[in-house]
Amino acid sequence: MKAAILYKANTPLEVVDVQQQGPQAGEARVAVKAAGVCHSDWHIMNGDWTLPLPMVLGHEAAGIVEEVGAGVASVKPGDHVIFSFRPQCGRCLYCSIGRSILCDGHQSARWMMLDGTCRLKRDGQDIFQMARIGTFAESVVCPAEMLVPIRKEMPWPQAALMGCCVPTGVGAVTRCAEVEAGASVVVIGCGGVGLNVVQGARLAGARLIIACDLLDNKLQYAREFGATHTINAGSQNVVDTVRGLTGGRGADYAFDAIGGEATTLQILDAIRPGGTAVIVGMAAMNVRAPITPYAMALQEKTLRGTMYGSVRPNLDFPRLVDLYLDGRLMIDQLVSRTYKLSEINEGFAALRSGQVARGVVVF
Repeated sequence: MKAAILYKANTPLEVVDVQQQGPQAGEARVAVKAAGVCHSDWHIMNGDWTLPLPMVLGHEAAGIVEEVGAGVASVKPGDHVIFSFRPQCGRCLYCSIGRSILCDGHQSARWMMLDGTCRLKRDGQDIFQMARIGTFAESVVCPAEMLVPIRKEMPWPQAALMGCCVPTGVGAVTRCAEVEAGASVVVIGCGGVGLNVVQGARLAGARLIIACDLLDNKLQYAREFGATHTINAGSQNVVDTVRGLTGGRGADYAFDAIGGEATTLQILDAIRPGGTAVIVGMAAMNVRAPITPYAMALQEKTLRGTMYGSVRPNLDFPRLVDLYLDGRLMIDQLVSRTYKLSEINEGFAALRSGQVARGVVVF
């Protein structure tokens, strides 16, 4: 089978043949049908996140179960599934309290199977899998607990985006911040995740949805997804404009869908006293943001982080699929461009230049 492997940071992915071991106990093999091109993959490619290489990247995907190992009852051959890039052991503290995104019930490294071994080799060398899945591949063997069955009428490119950018953005609003109807919301960054924060705010009934980006094409996307106002951060002062739109106080909620020092400070400055700022985008590991504790306490501001939108994949992925199939969740508009696996580096070039809402590799 073919897979896209990163051998060294700041070099292109190499699409090559690899050998794959079949599923062991508790695992399943999935034929990948579509995989999204996400900024989190780019963080590994450019060295922002230092992980062991060589590695098959990709973590936002969907496919068809082909084979299961011993003891697997959660999925069966023929099931259509979305990959979850977080494990859910079902036994640890976090799984027990409904916060499976924080699952710590497994001890193996997150780029190897739960038993601490690899399922991929090339020329005798072990090949790691991003988040234990590594979906830039024709086929994936992974823990079955990381697969969520969905309705078979769901189209593949749209199903793939249910694996990361859709739940991360929508969940940040509905699961993490629990934005209420009538609230005012600011979203900084209108890529795949940010656009889903925008439509999460729309679904929650927010009255004012202010989208910010440096690119006018991204702001146009945001208007289509439900933004009531847009700010080009290259020509307008984001915080001053937000305050002007909110009676001078600031917004009830602000979301950083980029992840960085400047944007973290912006969302804190953009919220009113008593407001909530949420970091959604994943920054480089070494980024620090100098907040002012005095102002945080004086104005009772809240700064929160969310991983994967704080969703519960087994519950939320099927619900999001239902919302899409019922015509209430916009995903078709996210799929700006599709690629073959051999064209994957073109997909990352388009991602970096801001040409797309989301690119998808189709198999």
